[in-house]
Amino acid sequence: MEPGLKIIPLILAFALVLSVCSCQTPAGRSAGEVVDDATITTKVKSKLFEDRVLSGFSIAVKTFQGEVTLTGSVLSPGEKQRATTVARSVTGVKKVNNLLTIKDS
Repeated sequence: MEPGLKIIPLILAFALVLSVCSCQTPAGRSAGEVVDDATITTKVKSKLFEDRVLSGFSIAVKTFQGEVTLTGSVLSPGEKQRATTVARSVTGVKKVNNLLTIKDS
């Protein structure tokens, strides 16, 4: 990876933390839970971005109480499974809901 590209995940993480800090927490959720979910989301996005197979796809990641949801599209079932595997590898992920669709060639 080019040296300049290594800073992108850090910038994304910083922006995400800032956005979480400026929000009120939903009823019943502590600030710590919100930050934990934001951290998981950032780590999953970073790992997907760094993955040599998945880095070219636009995969959206959302996390709620440790449950990660992936949306977007990939080209093959293998890439879809790989995205699940990458997301599961992140500490704190309890479950992965892979809603990625397979693009027609």
